This record gives sequence, structure tokens and C-alpha cells, in this order.
Amino acid sequence: MNQFANLVGILCVLLLVTGYVWVKARSTGSTASGTDEQEETSSLDRLAAYVKKQLHEMSRAELNDWGMSEEVWQRKVKSRAELRKAIRGCTWGDRNDKRYVKAYIKDLLLKGCGIDAQTIDRYIPFQRRELLTPQDQFEILLYLYTQRYGDEALMMLIETHRLDEPKYSAGGQDRHYEITAEDIGHVFYAEYRELEFREKLDIVVQRVYQQYKGFSVVDEIREQRIDGVSGGVNGIPAFEDAGQPVRSGMLPDWESSGETEDADGRATSRLWESVWIFYMGKSIRLSFLGFGNEAELKRVCQNIYKYNLPGQLTEANGYKVNEMKDGSRVVVVRPPFVESWAFFVRKFDLRSAALEQLIEGVNAELPIELLKFLMKGSRITSITGSQGSGKTTLLMALVKHIYPSYTLRVQEMSFELNLRRLYSTRNILTFRETEYISGQAGLDLQKKTDGTVNILGEVASDDVAAWMIQMAQVASLFTLFTHHAKTFRDLIESLRNSLLKTGMFRDERIAEMQVVSVIDFDIHLRKNMSGQRYIEKITECERQVRGYRERVVLEYKDGKYMSVEPISPRMIEEMAREMTAEDSEAFTLFVDRYWREEIGA
Repeated sequence: MNQFANLVGILCVLLLVTGYVWVKARSTGSTASGTDEQEETSSLDRLAAYVKKQLHEMSRAELNDWGMSEEVWQRKVKSRAELRKAIRGCTWGDRNDKRYVKAYIKDLLLKGCGIDAQTIDRYIPFQRRELLTPQDQFEILLYLYTQRYGDEALMMLIETHRLDEPKYSAGGQDRHYEITAEDIGHVFYAEYRELEFREKLDIVVQRVYQQYKGFSVVDEIREQRIDGVSGGVNGIPAFEDAGQPVRSGMLPDWESSGETEDADGRATSRLWESVWIFYMGKSIRLSFLGFGNEAELKRVCQNIYKYNLPGQLTEANGYKVNEMKDGSRVVVVRPPFVESWAFFVRKFDLRSAALEQLIEGVNAELPIELLKFLMKGSRITSITGSQGSGKTTLLMALVKHIYPSYTLRVQEMSFELNLRRLYSTRNILTFRETEYISGQAGLDLQKKTDGTVNILGEVASDDVAAWMIQMAQVASLFTLFTHHAKTFRDLIESLRNSLLKTGMFRDERIAEMQVVSVIDFDIHLRKNMSGQRYIEKITECERQVRGYRERVVLEYKDGKYMSVEPISPRMIEEMAREMTAEDSEAFTLFVDRYWREEIGA
């Protein structure tokens, strides 16, 4: 009996010990699991997933009217409709909708996630600066500068710390523009100050928003007063093997073999490590920023062009050109049309659309006054130059000096001139090509809309070039257009070839004479390596019996605008005839002031 009691006692002790060990193990495992879960919960990705789920439910779930008064129910219906509209509109670049959605996100983070002054550093380690990533540092800097400078924050950040100065490779030959993680680190430690909880929360809300509905790391950059932003235009693209696209992270043999430099001697990068800004005529790579993975870059490309529902970007239709809510132009491309997903946002600063702001330098009053008189004199004028040289912005500024009584009809590929925003009281109507209406059909229709002045955003196809020549001859008082020609001779030959290709003429000489009979002046713009933009030449097309002569009336040389040959007497007479008496008198004095000796000779 005693032995049996002892055996039972021993078994009980063993069971108690086993139970204790099991409970302790469960407790330890639970604690570890809880820690992992807490760490996962503390991640920004977890916050973004939570916000996405909550906003989806709030905007889509059916309302239960049980126990609600009609007034409360109507209020909830209206609130849900406003949230749906804002969620849709914020992806189009609408700032008001963006603020509305961010306000909802802030409320969800405070009430649903319990974020407060003690827990917010779990998401971005504001108090431990050594743990902040370059993206964290940049977004904090941009936030601080935005408090002071608004849309000019990035511009002021770049100018204050001279971040747009060129960099050189080890050999000193490779000149490029880049803002690196080291640059951002230096600026951050020079500029950083202790943030209040409210400011930290704003930064976390923006990070969550840009991962959920915004445009990832370029979301705030896109709204800044710069010339443009692009992504997906450098780095190792997704290669294909036996017809199957390679997954993100898979590299070609030479890369996976351990090589870390490209042919330029610079560190290799993936295609999603590709953010560029266009600033003051310079393409600057933000090498410290990236989209994280190819899927995020693809998400941005699939959403950034959606304003006004322009149709789907598909494998069969591999590109889209559209505008955003703020008037900026967006171009999106995708494989297999190109080697990787990419987007280009081009912004046109309406506040800078004035000749006095665009044209600077010694004797800048000469080209400024001449351009004004070309518009008042109703001259058919081309604006030529390379991409990024400022053709569109100059065209916007020139319209100001067309007599307000004239009606304007505009043809563009996308609505980027924004002339009705600039000149809201004038008679202006803009047409563009759509999936169902060709640019040619739009140009034909303009003949029936009482247009005095025709403006073509860009003469980029043979059909449009041929129609422009016809229109300039009979359909309007005068025409303005842009073209990518490198020289005046190239412009004439390109337009001539377009007439031949469309079958309007078969004789090369006759086609060229038709072009020459139309063009009055060419304004050629240039952008140098440092990003400076200027008017290289203004040329009159002087018609002669057996052709034409390039009459350079103005030239930019040695940093100064200089008058060269005088405007021909025939052109002076025609221009003065189109002006008011007051402007005609001022034009005569202008010509006399700058070309007195040449005219006298």
C-alpha cells in the first residue's frame, strides 16, 4: 500500500513538472509569437494593409439603417459617397481628394491602431536617427521644408544645399547629375530638429497613403515645383528566358557572377531603383530612392495615367499619353513595347509662363520685345528645339501677346498647354486626338469653329505637318506650332518631306516652295549641358525667286543677345499692317533702335 502511494506520489510530481514545463513553453512561445506579431503589426506595410481593408469596408459595405434616423442615415450615405469619390480622385492627382483620404487615414491610425506619442517610433524610428533610412531622412526633410516653402520645398532644398551640381566619376570624365544617400545624410544632420507628435503623425500618414493610393516614393515629389519626374528608366530590366518573363530579383549571368559595376564604372542598380527628376533643364537621378520592387513600380504605372478614363494600358496598346488633374502631362509605357514599366510626368509651371521670367541674360529685352511684336504682327512662327528646351512653356507665354480679341483654336496630343487656365476670359478651345477621332479630323473640324489663330502643340506627324501648311495658307490669320527640328534648314526639309509623303506634291522643289511661302519666323531654343535654356537664334524665312534665305535677325553669342541682320522691309511692312496704330509706332522705334546702322547701310 505504501509502495503504491509512493508510486502515485511520484507520478503526480512528474505530471506537475511536465505540466509546468509545458505551460512555461507555451508561455515562452506565446511571448515570442506575440513579439513577432507586434513587430509585424508595427511595420508600415501592416498599417497600409489595415488602412486598405478599413477604407474598402467603409466605402463599399452596405449601410444597415436599423435604429438610425433618416437624417443620420442620409449623412452616412453622403459621407460614404464622398469617400468613394475621394479614393478615386486622389489617384488622378487631385490634391483636395488626397487631403480628404489622408484625414481618414489619420483617424484610423489614431483610433484603430492606437498610435500615440509612445508608439509612433515603432513605425519610423524618429528618436534613433542612426536607424533612419535615406528615404526616411528625405521625407522628413521634405516635410520640414514644405512647412516653410509649400510647393517650392524641393526647389529650395536643392538650391540651399547645391544638390544640382554635377558629379564626376573617379576618372573625372563621367559628368552626371545625381543626389545620393550621402548627400541626403549630410543635409539631414545639418537640418534636422526634434519633431512634435503631430509632425511625426503627418509623416507616417503620408507614408501609409503613398503605399496605399499614392504614387509610392514620388507621390510628394510629383506635386513640387519642378519640371517633371520619371521612374523605371534605368537599372537592370526583367530579362526573358524561353519566352517567360524573369521574376524580380533574377539577374543576368554577368550580374549574378558578382560584378557590382556597370560599363560606366558605377554601381549597378535594379529597374525599380529608378527615380529621376527634371529640374532647371537637368535630369537628376535620386539614387537614394527606389520603389522597393517591380510590383510597386508597375502599380504606379497602372494608376498614374487614369485621369478621365483614357482606356487600358495593355500588351497590345503598350503606351498611354494623358494629362493629370493638375494639368501635368503623363506618359506611361509597358512591356513588350519597351523593356520595362516606366512613366514620365512632365509639369508646366503656369506661374513662370511669362517672357520676362523665361528669357534672362545680357540684353534680354531684345528677344523679349521682338517676340511680342511677332505676335502682334500676326507672324506664322515655329518654335524649334530638342526635348526639354522649353518649347511648350515659351508657347504658353507667347499667347499673352496675341491680341485678346482674336479667337484661338488649339490642337494637342494631350491637354498640356493649359491656355484656358492662363487666359480664362479669352475665346480658346483645345482639341486633341482620341481613340475614335484622329488628329486630322480634329484639325479639319477647326475650320468650322471661327478660329483666328491656330496653335499646334507639336507637329509630330506627316499628316499634321501637311494640314498645318494648308491651314496657315487659308484657314487662319496666323499659326503657331512647335517642332523638334535641330536647325532652320532641318525644319524646312522636314515639312517638305511631309508634303511629299502624304502625296500632296510629287515635285520636291514645288513642295519646298509651299513650305517657304508659309513660314515667317523660327525661334530656335537650346539647352546646354548645365541645364541653361536660351534662345539660340530667331530666323526670318526670306522668300526669294528661286528659294529662300535664312535671315538671322537675333543670336545668342558669348552670353549675350545680339541683333544681327535687320528684319526684311517686306516683313516689317506686313507686320506693321497687322498692328494697332500705337503698336505699329512702337515697332518702328524698336527696329530703328536695334538695327539702325544695318538699315541705313
